[in-house]
Amino acid sequence: MKLSLRWLIFSASTLFLFSAPGLAAENTLDPVKASLFRLSIIVGGAIITLAAAAGAFCQAKAISSACEGISRNPGSAPHIRFLLIFGLVLIETLVIYALLITIIILMVQWGKYI
Repeated sequence: MKLSLRWLIFSASTLFLFSAPGLAAENTLDPVKASLFRLSIIVGGAIITLAAAAGAFCQAKAISSACEGISRNPGSAPHIRFLLIFGLVLIETLVIYALLITIIILMVQWGKYI
């Protein structure tokens, strides 16, 4: 317990010591660049929000259709379940791809404007 508390205090103080010069630096950012960066953050947030909402809607529709198919033909439940899981995996990967693209766009904008 004491070792983890010491480690936490050491880590926090080291982080503070290394970040202090960056926090004390004077901000000389161009207002146009700052507004473009803010716009890229807003667009990135909108992209990931739309991707997550569309993914959730598609997953709900897939689950609903799978439940309906299993209720109509219980004998085909294993096949429908396999296709459902496969479809959910593909839908979720599209949302993850949208997240990665948003992160890449924000990192490129971060390096360009700041």
